[in-house]
Amino acid sequence: MVQSVFSSYRPAWAALAAASLLAACGGGGGGGGGGGFPFVPPAPSPGGPAPSQARPGTLQSCTDLAGKAAFGSTVYTSVTSVAAGALTVAGASTPAPEHCLVQGQMNQRTSSVDGKTYAIGFEMRLPVNWNGRFFYQANGGLDGNVARATGSVGGGAPTTTALHMGFAVISSDAGHSGAQIPTFGIDPQARLDYGYNAVAQLTPMAKNLIAKAYGREADRSYFGGCSNGGRHAMVAAARFAGQYDGILAGNPGFNLPKAAVAQLYGVQQYARVTTANTPAGKPDLQTAFTPAEMSTVAEAVLARCDALDGAADGIVADVQACKQAFNLANDVPSCSGARTGSCLTATQKDVLGNIFAGARNSAATALYSSFPFDAGIKGADWRQWEFSNSQNLDTAALGFVFSTPPLAPSRPFGIDFALGFSMDADAPTIFASNAVYTESAMSFMTPPDPANLAALRDRGSKLMVYHGTSDAVFSSDDTTRWYEQLRAANGGDASGFARFFPVPGMNHCGGGPATDQFDMLTPLVAWVEQGKAPATVIARARGAGANVVNAELPASWSPTRTRPLCPYPKTAVYLGGPLESASSFACQ
Repeated sequence: MVQSVFSSYRPAWAALAAASLLAACGGGGGGGGGGGFPFVPPAPSPGGPAPSQARPGTLQSCTDLAGKAAFGSTVYTSVTSVAAGALTVAGASTPAPEHCLVQGQMNQRTSSVDGKTYAIGFEMRLPVNWNGRFFYQANGGLDGNVARATGSVGGGAPTTTALHMGFAVISSDAGHSGAQIPTFGIDPQARLDYGYNAVAQLTPMAKNLIAKAYGREADRSYFGGCSNGGRHAMVAAARFAGQYDGILAGNPGFNLPKAAVAQLYGVQQYARVTTANTPAGKPDLQTAFTPAEMSTVAEAVLARCDALDGAADGIVADVQACKQAFNLANDVPSCSGARTGSCLTATQKDVLGNIFAGARNSAATALYSSFPFDAGIKGADWRQWEFSNSQNLDTAALGFVFSTPPLAPSRPFGIDFALGFSMDADAPTIFASNAVYTESAMSFMTPPDPANLAALRDRGSKLMVYHGTSDAVFSSDDTTRWYEQLRAANGGDASGFARFFPVPGMNHCGGGPATDQFDMLTPLVAWVEQGKAPATVIARARGAGANVVNAELPASWSPTRTRPLCPYPKTAVYLGGPLESASSFACQ
């Protein structure tokens, strides 16, 4: 009966799983058994290692690694040599280096709850010419897919990857397959693997594989990802500080269950102002706010906030000042009659104001974070998260993975689930646990104490976080609040080990009217290994000639515009000079 109920969700979920993909300890057999008990890393040494650069090495073994790198509860299903040039960076003709591709799985088991077979699938790419470093690639969405292990360096469509730089890179499915999305949430261990335990199990296995492949351990270990991958990175900073020297977290959904609740709150709000139904007879959320109406709001934000940094350039660099300068009720024209695209009705303003102020229950208690008004709210990615993913991906995640006990399948996911979700009775289930699900979603999905990174700090490891200020699903306000708490926990200044870089105009991990192409891995390595703290990161627009062109760049921008990304609380201030050049701005 259980299996037949689950199978009914697979066809509807196939497309959603694909969409979700768009949007960890040393040696021996200590990788954990089939039970997958959470790994507890050893306490780091006070002060940590002094800055020193990783030493390059050469691959010594490949096709014989299945035997040489045997590890507890691990099966290597394929070990092959890959010639140079077989992989390229997205949209660019940059050949990948010659490397060894290792694929396999850990901790295969049969669930006693749903009867399904689970395992932690992975692949690892080990370059012949190695830079002496390990990179854990954390993936996005609901995982479930062993994405190609290349290692993103940050931003939209970067022109290089960790693999191209010479890192040994691992990628995983976080303990379940794509066919098991979202019903893997029925299995308690699969929930924990997805939340944090896959990283705990894979890290020592990967480090052992590196040691056997190169004849020595990696000198330095790095961890990076965006979206849910950014969440994985924030969790690693808290749970596995002893294992990683540098961590890169992009648009981190470290409060992901809360953000999912907020998305359903948004569906309920948007349904108040829809003007048509879908063919299935449900409210068509796309009609709640047309592209023209959101462009009107974005232009009103620019009118009030664009020049606050000294330059009227289509970028709201000073997000905090804009919070004081922009007023939705007064600065956006009100419709006196029909909706024309150049105004908002009173109800539309109420709806948008509620959503940007943050989800609330009937007692006006905050359930997530506020969102900043920014120029990127008129983009396609913003609309995708607000009007489509919100009623599909988020309802599935809440229904199966984040609620205790699971609210589905008795309440199938989709817009009906979203509209029927109670902010009073259902939202608290993300904090619940019971005898079967011994950890709540807010326990297994989030850092145990986000503002307490003393272990990371004392080890000498470094954390870089970036977040697009026009992210529709994970609020940059939430990340700003976290960083303020981190500063407070460290005497008012955490910049010695953790820096946060807001990206004006950028949507979820990329896109929007933004200079969204940047490399944060290189400065992170320099910070870890040379002690050079990143005072700024230069970002570039993806105009004509870019490896992947950003179609949402304003026509008035130079296709190669550059801007400095500044570590919060500094912002980019115009000093004078060419408006399209980062050299005309300074972080102040």
